[in-house]
Amino acid sequence: MSSKFKIEAITVNNPLQNYIWMLIDTEKHTAIAIDPTEANLVEQFCEKHRLELDQIWLTHWHKDHIGGTPDLIAERKIKVYGPREELSKIPFISSPLQHDDHFQYHDLKVEIIAVPGHTLGHIVYFIDELDVVFSGDTLFAMGCGRMFEGTPEQFYHSLNRLAALPPQTKVYCTHEYTLSNAAFALHVEPDNIALKDRAEYVRQQRERGEITLPSTIEIELETNPFLRVESPEEFAKIRAMKDNF
Repeated sequence: MSSKFKIEAITVNNPLQNYIWMLIDTEKHTAIAIDPTEANLVEQFCEKHRLELDQIWLTHWHKDHIGGTPDLIAERKIKVYGPREELSKIPFISSPLQHDDHFQYHDLKVEIIAVPGHTLGHIVYFIDELDVVFSGDTLFAMGCGRMFEGTPEQFYHSLNRLAALPPQTKVYCTHEYTLSNAAFALHVEPDNIALKDRAEYVRQQRERGEITLPSTIEIELETNPFLRVESPEEFAKIRAMKDNF
């Protein structure tokens, strides 16, 4: 990653175990909040680190991803990027985005990938220069989001789009579900040696109170059962298993 930029996590400590990711330009002392669950946490982070909140990026309409946005933009002019397909549910988006769109943030090119499945309009933000994707609730460490609105075929193709990113791409998803995802992944692939090793490492991380993210595309291809299926039907089968696990 360019030394000019760094990514920090704000731990929300809610039942859903959300993270708010902050993309920071260390030279300009500005920050982007990705999926800000709670406004006060973002405000406190920016105040503590002497940062100006510059933009907000939203991946989809669920309240734990957009909840803090109205308060953050109430008294300041901040661009809010988000999915064009979900404008009716996120009316405060000022810069609507769809698949294959891109925009500049300072000297970074931010590319948009549509990933319907969890919600129909879900998008992710890929920054090739930083080897980073902010994947929202589509791709988790050793898992994927629930299929609330899309079809198995849509979700399968969405995950394939992410699987095709460069293997070194760091995956910044929005929930600390890694330990429970590991338990299910081992249920699906009990003989996967890489998965066994990763599950043990993640267990130790959580015992130390550490964040298990980011992952990488390479690691997910080795250990995430949802990236290792070969058809929409197979995806549907293990997604249903996970829903009842």
